[in-house]
Amino acid sequence: MGIFGIFRNKEKEIEQEQKLEASLEKTKTSFFSKITKALVGKSTVDDSFLDELEEILLSSDVGIETTVKIIDRLEKRVSREKYFNTDEVIGILKEEIIKMLSEHEGTMDVSFDFPENIKPYIIMVVGVNGVGKTTTIGKLAYQFRLMEKEVFVGAGDTFRAAAVDQLKIWGERAGVQVISRGMGSDPASVAYDTVKSAVTKNADVVILDTAGRLHNKINLMAELEKVDRVIKKVVPDAPHETVLILDASTGQNAIEQARQFIKATKVNTLAITKLDGTAKGGVILGIVDQFKIPVKYIGVGEKIEDLQLFDKRKFVESLFKTS
Repeated sequence: MGIFGIFRNKEKEIEQEQKLEASLEKTKTSFFSKITKALVGKSTVDDSFLDELEEILLSSDVGIETTVKIIDRLEKRVSREKYFNTDEVIGILKEEIIKMLSEHEGTMDVSFDFPENIKPYIIMVVGVNGVGKTTTIGKLAYQFRLMEKEVFVGAGDTFRAAAVDQLKIWGERAGVQVISRGMGSDPASVAYDTVKSAVTKNADVVILDTAGRLHNKINLMAELEKVDRVIKKVVPDAPHETVLILDASTGQNAIEQARQFIKATKVNTLAITKLDGTAKGGVILGIVDQFKIPVKYIGVGEKIEDLQLFDKRKFVESLFKTS
């Protein structure tokens, strides 16, 4: 790589970090700022601080189980290492949260790349309506096109008005082919046609949209299982990646959605959207801790390039970074 390429990559990295920090601004205000205030004037990690920390974590939608775990880890570290100042407590919190996220990374490579020996690489995208499924697919397709990959997208959310049209618009923006049928058509048939076409034309990547009706509808989960069965007729080990899209702004409801989808499909990665519009970014900690599934993608804005790979260390650093 030439020197100009190195500079461009560095500029892009800085730009992404700034975008991440900006998207976490609301969460940081309700999380880091409150923790700092709770520590003012204290010379020890006492019960009153731990009670305040518990309230702060819960209000950031970290969840009860994960909150208890974080507090327990903090208490053990402080008792071992002795606490002297605010910075040290913040440092311990950061370290323990990063450790917690690291424990559930799994084997999925956190990159936009995929194994060369898998072609086409098939990604099935699941999630309820309104979480940003269509836009995430468009942004993901765009990232693959930047890598000069041939991408096919299957418009399988055939029950929602305008879903297919929206996906076609995103497909045009990303420069990828969208396979679709009419409104109300069989989603499994759309998935089958898309995978079949991709195999025939030697495409690199297939991204399959799926129906997204309410997570408490048995019909939806049965439909997802059907899509999974049908695409295996063409590519037996498909899908290679099943991404569950969750909206960070829904807080604890996102955890319930995750629970239902994980029962119905073999979800192996998560995408968290709308971090830029919520103070509930802490839900990421609860989701990863409860379901032991890594977050791979995060949405940090509305533009087509506003999909980032989840870097646990940068996420936590941004969460605790002073303005």
